[in-house]
Amino acid sequence: MTKSDAYQLSDQVGYNLRRANQRHVAIFAKHVQGLTPTQFAVLARLRECGALSQNKLGRLTAMDSATIKGVVERLRAKGLVQSSADQSDQRLRLVDLTAEGRTAFDVALDQALAARTETVERLTEEEVAVFEALLAKLI
Repeated sequence: MTKSDAYQLSDQVGYNLRRANQRHVAIFAKHVQGLTPTQFAVLARLRECGALSQNKLGRLTAMDSATIKGVVERLRAKGLVQSSADQSDQRLRLVDLTAEGRTAFDVALDQALAARTETVERLTEEEVAVFEALLAKLI
């Protein structure tokens, strides 16, 4: 038997991670209205950390510079974030939540938690803990 004969796509970690992510994104969209997972991640990180440079926000949400730029622009168009000059370094633009952004995050939080619950509902609590620990170890 050759390697190609033994290779089964459905047994491959990357393939299954992508499928799991696609499933979670669909579940997230069902529960969280008006925000994508990446938009929610930006709101969550800003709620957690306060105002951040767009570059640092991208790093803290695992998005490249082009992706974070587009996400911030879409959130700005929705009135959920605002940008301002950094008082200590005028070259930097800080991104922060607006009052509407804080409200949108607060509303979406329970919805996002429901999406998480549905995503892992086939697992026991112990399996969820192991799964999340293993995912963290991979990244």
